[in-house]
Amino acid sequence: MQFRDRVSIDLGDNGVAQVHLTRADKMNALDHDMFEAIIEAGSALHKMKGLRVVVLSGQGRAFCAGLDLTNFTRTPSPDDPELTARTHGNANRPQQVAMQWRKLPVPVITAVHGVCFGGGLQIASGADIRVVHPDTRMAIMELKWGLIPDMGGYALWRSLVRDDVLRELVYTNREFTGADALGFGLATHVDTDPHAKATAIATEIANRNPHAIRAAKRLHAAMIECNTDAILLEESIEQHAIMRSKNQVEAVMAGMEKRLANFEDV
Repeated sequence: MQFRDRVSIDLGDNGVAQVHLTRADKMNALDHDMFEAIIEAGSALHKMKGLRVVVLSGQGRAFCAGLDLTNFTRTPSPDDPELTARTHGNANRPQQVAMQWRKLPVPVITAVHGVCFGGGLQIASGADIRVVHPDTRMAIMELKWGLIPDMGGYALWRSLVRDDVLRELVYTNREFTGADALGFGLATHVDTDPHAKATAIATEIANRNPHAIRAAKRLHAAMIECNTDAILLEESIEQHAIMRSKNQVEAVMAGMEKRLANFEDV
């Protein structure tokens, strides 16, 4: 499945979708068509039957080099909505490019290599799990161009990065490595083959009860957004819906019989 020659999706038999940014000649920089293609791909994933996990990566030498500088010379169309317009639920178009990975009902794992700057880092931050090559060049780049991070970064980083560390990275736009990112909270794992590691994690997740995995992702969102009383109630609601369901019983039986579970997809 292709989107504007910028993004591809390949859904495997195990429910793991490999999503690739395919503008390799430009280090997957974010031009108008890349923004549109990523959102179109996200919409397709939302509707995809049999989807259990997403692995998001970039082809070529980089995950994503951030904003394509030709955007600075592009004359806005009179039809372009204002940035303050909420065109995608609670987000505008640039924010949706990063936030949609959190909004997907299944886990998303990014495999990051080469370069991950600016908007590319905000996209990677939207994933549930980030696997980063130790030598990856990374930066919150926007202040270099006199801008602020505005693709959902602040909404995503509040649960990842210590406040004073984040302030320094934003204010100075200094470059750091994938190995540094692990200490900052911007990487979950550091690995010299991030795509293989990400796929291995995705395969393990895909062998869990898909209804329970989706419920767990909803609870993670609630954990950030809700107060304690609401979280406790949401736990009970989700568990009540899963308990003694066909997939939950199958998980128990497969564990007791030491075999691979045969789950029904959502």
